Amino acid sequence: MASSGGLSMVRRAVEAVRRTPRWQKRLVFLTVGVGTVSYACQDNRVLQINEGSTGKKKVVILGTGWAGASFLRNIDTSLYDVHVVSPRNYFMFTPLLPSVTCGTVEPRSIVEPIRNIVRKRGGAFRFWEAECFKIDPTSMKIHCRAGDGTNVDGNGEFVVDYDYLVVTVGAKPNTFNTPGVVENCHFLKEVEDAQKIRKSVMKCFEKASLPNLTEEERKKNVHFVVIGGGPTGVEFAAELHDFVNEDLAKLYPDVKKYVNISVIEAGEHILTMFDKRITHFAEDKFKREGIDLKTNFKVVKVSDKTITMTNPATGEIAVPYGLAVWSTGIGTRPIIMDFMKQVGQATRRVLATDEWLRVNGCDNVYALGDCATITQRKVMEDVDAIFRVADKDNSGTLSVKKIKHVLGDIYQRYPQVELYLKTNQMKGFHDLLKDKESEELNIEEFKKALAQVDSQVKMLPATAQVAAQEGAYLADCFNRMNTCEENPEGPLRIRGAGRHRFKPFRYRHLGQFAPLGGEQTAAQLPGDWVHVGHSTQWLWYSVYASKQFSWRTRMLVVTDWGRRFIFGRDSSSL
Repeated sequence: MASSGGLSMVRRAVEAVRRTPRWQKRLVFLTVGVGTVSYACQDNRVLQINEGSTGKKKVVILGTGWAGASFLRNIDTSLYDVHVVSPRNYFMFTPLLPSVTCGTVEPRSIVEPIRNIVRKRGGAFRFWEAECFKIDPTSMKIHCRAGDGTNVDGNGEFVVDYDYLVVTVGAKPNTFNTPGVVENCHFLKEVEDAQKIRKSVMKCFEKASLPNLTEEERKKNVHFVVIGGGPTGVEFAAELHDFVNEDLAKLYPDVKKYVNISVIEAGEHILTMFDKRITHFAEDKFKREGIDLKTNFKVVKVSDKTITMTNPATGEIAVPYGLAVWSTGIGTRPIIMDFMKQVGQATRRVLATDEWLRVNGCDNVYALGDCATITQRKVMEDVDAIFRVADKDNSGTLSVKKIKHVLGDIYQRYPQVELYLKTNQMKGFHDLLKDKESEELNIEEFKKALAQVDSQVKMLPATAQVAAQEGAYLADCFNRMNTCEENPEGPLRIRGAGRHRFKPFRYRHLGQFAPLGGEQTAAQLPGDWVHVGHSTQWLWYSVYASKQFSWRTRMLVVTDWGRRFIFGRDSSSL
């Protein structure tokens, strides 16, 4: 009874404080089992969230894209206090964004609420719909801002401390500082972008249907321009072509003859990241179907009426348009640029991490996905240390037999060695040295043998596939951190004693698709398997359905595809 009375008194005291008009001006500390929440005083009026007295390490995840959602899906929430900060409370299946622009798939079919991902899992989990605008690695805090004011100053700012920070904020569209792009072009990075494009397409057709327009005005209204010949731009152009010919042509028969779809690419070819056979097939298909392909054209200015571009042969030309979609690559977000200055990476384009996805210069900050890239350690930077590790008897020479004792560690730590051997069709390390097992090599001969190996160091592409694998890898490392601390499983430390805790991240390429419209898709799978056609389109359907984050979205997407086959795409301007 005494305990019950004490609790009652506490509740009455809390309610009294809440009713006090001047309570916001005081510093209040509320201690509640799992942590402490501190409200800043009237100096900076920023909410300080300082939870985590449970004894568990606090992991803060920034972003809910492919890397963040994959990490969240695989992390053991019973081992950590997991906090997620993101301006959107859902995961988005980005490969189907072009399908949303034309109504092939509905927007809600490709999104999965973040809370659904962890709903059935135990452990501590918190989500805040806010945007992080500053990372402070020195004090191990992040500064966030919510959309609605929530603290005494009404600006929605709060600070969160962390033990481990996982940065997965992605990237922004890269405009290359081209004048007029932000004001006049559509991007295709978010669900909202796809919805805006869908509305704009229908508005263009409705405008072109109005009476008292000249023929030139009608042509301008339904001239759709795609800037960028990468996978996103090409897929959107193909989707739009199908939408026009399969659905809108029946609804706007008088407008159909004025429709023109143009793809502008600064390089010589589109889809340059694919096999040349796919590139040539895509270009030929677009030309046959009447899609105007402009290669070697660089856009220099975009106004509300025309797109100005240059070409070595034609010079500068201005083209009128009705809708423009900018899809020319990705750029660095301001928060990452500011963070890079703090950690000595101001001259880089993206955040640099080591092979374990740890930000260079920050032991407890990890970066995944489009906002970061792995800086693979080069063999020639460590060749002296490699030689010393292999030369266990300190004889000053190496044989293939000695090297074989550390060969597995070398392959793990420097994957470019194994890739170089495969690229040059070498059977093993002995082919690289070109010596028999009995012959010894000194340090200079060893350096000469490895001189060309680092030519195989490559940056990973900024794709959903890479980000998802990075998220799953890092979550697995976190789940086994205590075990691997006692029993390290990584390669030998070339510069230091012992072994690394974990094996380095290794990307496994599973293939890539390029939908080209007309129920035809190009596929490039491991083993130099390239195929284009209707059968590959069904492979695309099955793969993308299976890759959905839940059975709910899987069923919604498949239902949308079925609806499109039976009833066609919806042309409402919603």
